[in-house]
Amino acid sequence: MKYPLLAETALLTHGLTTISNDRLRKQFPENFSWLVWVDQGEIVIGNIDSFLPFRNRGAELLRIDSDMVDQALQNKSSGALTASGTIAVAARWGVPLVVTAGMGGIDKIEASRMSNDLMALATFPVSLIATAPKDMLNLSATVNWLKDHGIKVLGNDRDVCDGFVFSGETVKLSGKYSGTIPVQGGVLVLNSIPSNRRFTDKKILDQAIVRGEAARRKGQLFHPAVNKTLDELTGGKSGEMQLQSFIDNIHLALAAKLSF
Repeated sequence: MKYPLLAETALLTHGLTTISNDRLRKQFPENFSWLVWVDQGEIVIGNIDSFLPFRNRGAELLRIDSDMVDQALQNKSSGALTASGTIAVAARWGVPLVVTAGMGGIDKIEASRMSNDLMALATFPVSLIATAPKDMLNLSATVNWLKDHGIKVLGNDRDVCDGFVFSGETVKLSGKYSGTIPVQGGVLVLNSIPSNRRFTDKKILDQAIVRGEAARRKGQLFHPAVNKTLDELTGGKSGEMQLQSFIDNIHLALAAKLSF
């Protein structure tokens, strides 16, 4: 197996507006070499130092989901890979595990809006370590959809999920994570941020969602707009929390044992 795991780059490229390159370089595991992105139609794997020049071009870069990967390669496009995009690339190369922070899910307001992250997990033989579905999503609907489509949703040290950077409803998962990932996929591990570190003022989240929807109506990206607003309203603490969570998830993935 050439690569034991891959980590998405959409968060690092478009989602951490207050985190500088120097800060990323200092905090990121220097020996981690499995970040993945697409540059001029080529899939690139690298460490944080090789990624940062790509990140500098963020304004011109796409956000590539699983259903865009083939077209991006054919058109020689450049873009950061979301969790689903990374899962699609991992499946091409026989990589069993992908890492993200906040993942997609089913929209709270329009249930027909469903993230490609869910479809990718149900389609490809790849497992995912994430923090939680993002707070603007319907957590119970997201977890239940995954269970109904054959995905084991496991919590690290707990068998429930109750939010991402905010605390919300408590949803029962399939069980607790044992430290083992099957190479055939079918597992989602949620590595929650401790509740005492999360934000409590839900008005901040409401404002961020309003700005995200406004961006969507203009044809802009929803999640980066939400993240930017959360950073503005929390003095950059949201970005710091998400970055640390992403790094924690990488460490959890590196410690995973593969079962055949």
